[in-house]
Amino acid sequence: MTYNEDRFIFPDGVVRVTAGHGGEALFITGPERNALLDCGMAYCGDETTGKILSRTDRLDYILLSHSHYDHIGALPYILDAFPDAVVCGAEKCARILAKDSAHRLMKELGTDARNLYDPGSSREIRTDGLRVDRILRDGDRINLGGDVFISAWEMKGHTDCSLGYMLEPAGILFTAESTGILEWDDYIHTPILKSFDDAEKSLKKCLELKPARVCLPHYGMLPEGSEEKYFEAFRRECDSKFAFVRGMQAEGLSRDEMFDRYVEQYWDPRKLKEQPFEAFAINSGHILDAIIRYIGE
Repeated sequence: MTYNEDRFIFPDGVVRVTAGHGGEALFITGPERNALLDCGMAYCGDETTGKILSRTDRLDYILLSHSHYDHIGALPYILDAFPDAVVCGAEKCARILAKDSAHRLMKELGTDARNLYDPGSSREIRTDGLRVDRILRDGDRINLGGDVFISAWEMKGHTDCSLGYMLEPAGILFTAESTGILEWDDYIHTPILKSFDDAEKSLKKCLELKPARVCLPHYGMLPEGSEEKYFEAFRRECDSKFAFVRGMQAEGLSRDEMFDRYVEQYWDPRKLKEQPFEAFAINSGHILDAIIRYIGE
């Protein structure tokens, strides 16, 4: 795969309203109703809200791909401007966002991101509006007017609450992180924090949906016609990581030693544009454990 410089050129009806680094937010316009797919980081929540307001005074739905801070952090700020918007997500996402412990973690990670991307800022990192109003299950549809709708698809692997979305009739699939992220030329990140078995099921679902175009999280639009090539490359990168971990096991390394080597192998300072190192390290531990479980099975 080749990193596509035109990745932010979206089809008609989809506009990137992302502010700052670390998370994406996409505004989707329908004939009668509008939706926002993910919200981005909390530290730039006011700026993201301003970008939406520059386009519309109406937001009907906010679609959450999953419960991580870089995808939902700006939700409280957006809801200030659009209090009637219906927040949609998976049932597991709703349960997570009801927990005080989740809010504390969101605030901690959101503060780390603020300090990295907006140094010197004392902006409050809020979590008061983190919620799900409407539970979406596999195949549920949200009508945006006429024949335009968004369908939700369970895509576990990255988390147990991950959802992908399909904009119809255009056939644009917004994948979950469970099927990877193209980070730069010839490297696909495989952020499978929970289950590679589930990630395989998510990959199969993406192929079965037969999308006309694919939009990757933290990236943007794949070049038209490259969808199957991308999914094949994602599968190869998973196999590469399995082989890497098997090699460490063959050396007799402890889990901590494997973690240190995994971080050394896969950390790249370019990742700081999208993710603080602390978040990368936390995720790396989960990915390593998921690989160990998978190859052990």
